[in-house]
Amino acid sequence: MKTLKKLSIILAAGLSTIFFSGCSDYLDVSDDLAAELSMEEVFNNTGYARRFHRYIYSGIPDVSNIIITSSYAALTGLDNPWPAVSDELKSAQNNVKTIPVVGYHAGSADLSRWSLYKQIRQANEFLAYSHTIPQQGDVTDYIDEAELARLKNEARFLRAYYHYLLFELYGPIPIMTEISDPSASDLDYYRNSVDEVVAFIDSELNECYNELPEKEVNDDGTPNENRSAAPTKGAALAILAKLHVYAASPLLNGGYSEAVALRDNQDKQLFPAKDDGKWQTALNALQRFIDYAKTHYYLYKEKDKDGELNPEESLYQLFQVSLNNPEAIWQTSKNSWGDVGGEGRERRCTPRAIYSGFGCVGVLQEAIDDFLMSDGKSIHESDLYTEEGIGEDGIPNMYKNREPRFYQDITYSGKTWQKTTKQIYFYKGSGDDNSKADMSYSGYLLYKGMNRDLLNQGSNAKSKFRAGMLFRLADFYLLYAEALNHVNPADERIIAHIDSVRYRAGIPLLKDIKPEIKGNQTLQEEAIRKERRIELFAEGQRYFDVRRWMCADEEGYKQGGPVHGMNMNADNLEGFMERTPFETRIFERRMYLYPIPLNEIQKSSKLVQNPGW
Repeated sequence: MKTLKKLSIILAAGLSTIFFSGCSDYLDVSDDLAAELSMEEVFNNTGYARRFHRYIYSGIPDVSNIIITSSYAALTGLDNPWPAVSDELKSAQNNVKTIPVVGYHAGSADLSRWSLYKQIRQANEFLAYSHTIPQQGDVTDYIDEAELARLKNEARFLRAYYHYLLFELYGPIPIMTEISDPSASDLDYYRNSVDEVVAFIDSELNECYNELPEKEVNDDGTPNENRSAAPTKGAALAILAKLHVYAASPLLNGGYSEAVALRDNQDKQLFPAKDDGKWQTALNALQRFIDYAKTHYYLYKEKDKDGELNPEESLYQLFQVSLNNPEAIWQTSKNSWGDVGGEGRERRCTPRAIYSGFGCVGVLQEAIDDFLMSDGKSIHESDLYTEEGIGEDGIPNMYKNREPRFYQDITYSGKTWQKTTKQIYFYKGSGDDNSKADMSYSGYLLYKGMNRDLLNQGSNAKSKFRAGMLFRLADFYLLYAEALNHVNPADERIIAHIDSVRYRAGIPLLKDIKPEIKGNQTLQEEAIRKERRIELFAEGQRYFDVRRWMCADEEGYKQGGPVHGMNMNADNLEGFMERTPFETRIFERRMYLYPIPLNEIQKSSKLVQNPGW
């Protein structure tokens, strides 16, 4: 066996984190040393070996963290900053407050995922050095062949998943399956091409697939809460499906001319020319997932006492139920909801007029206007919509007769806060106005995912755990419709899958209110995109959707230019109800792909930067 390198391990109470020293920045984890152990010492000890493996999981994103980390550190690409840097939210704190308006360059782009090469390296080392640890004497803790095979398969799955997350943000990236010598001076890697990265992730996940469980359960068959993020067959199929959708979409499939022209110093083309056949490949991957999902997942639905669908309760409980949630394809226990009286997303989305609230996550008017009316039509199409007037109930008419998702997702003027009789307003003197620097900016707050039972008063609950939803079924129904529309616009399953999502949302179906769009590829594409905009609002998909579609500079999808809210300078509700621009955002063509960290480019002789950076 080759000479084993030294590693540094911090053994902390609760969570143990493993660190390496001496390698390049994106392979380095930390220089902090707590104990010097050889690889042999680590992998001959069951506790150390399992802790080493657990660190591989640490790269899974915290999808609930949209505003501020518990340690007040800047958000990264392994949180969920994407709604606040797209046309969905305005976050009044952290780095995401200024990114949309000042932009970034390759040296300041801190929403990076490049650090995932730490976990990828750790997976490679686990795959190379881990082995069974036999039972010895009275010691009952050991690692047998079955456990070792499971741990190695999970490491391989996570390595592939992390390559996918890098690919999603940067496009073609270096594939890392070897163990780099931390003491070597040359830790320099070429980027693999789009097609090579896709082929690698596809192959790895398919190799893992047969050994993955249907779901993680205890010996008695109950859900295993302690392994909520453990990979499953469904998670593998979901990643494969999204992977091939990205590969077929214009951004990575010949639609970004500057990227197609890019070459590295070997004159290797990293981005392919357009290949319409990739939509069939994407459809095949989605069909495989959809077929599997038929017996494993369904859209979350609650019924009322008469047995009828209750859309409001369905949409609410979808994000409250962690165990046995039928729509959840893959979840993680990572979450940043926090305590309404302490810190976290719950408090940051609670109005200031409510006990200890710190409401500072605003919603853009552009997103508000895209929510539908209760008749399933847009505000521009529906006879139910009016911007004029305020009802006797103190609620502006603009917010009446909206679809159920609007009421589940948005705190708007006149909304009565949960467990109180307090109506929320944002004009001057209301308690949630712009007198504070950390305010909503737009006159709305994000409400999606909030728990209705929490209130920082008396004996009310102050916090509630919810698992982070990494993948959910509705996303894939809409991706399936999108791929079908590219391959065969006449396919009736396109409208059917959009309507499945609309039915759960409690709005009329397209087949009933817009039968004329059936078979029209352009109109169906528009319907799919609008549905994704609303259904997946603030979940981190919009940022990537408008980029892969390459429409971020088009009307209805613009990521740059003025963004609007209501008039927060008004001193009454009547004056407040006026669309008002509050900032001008920057979007440049180079922002279709995220820049590779500048320090990695500067010290590399092989890495080539993304176009325009």
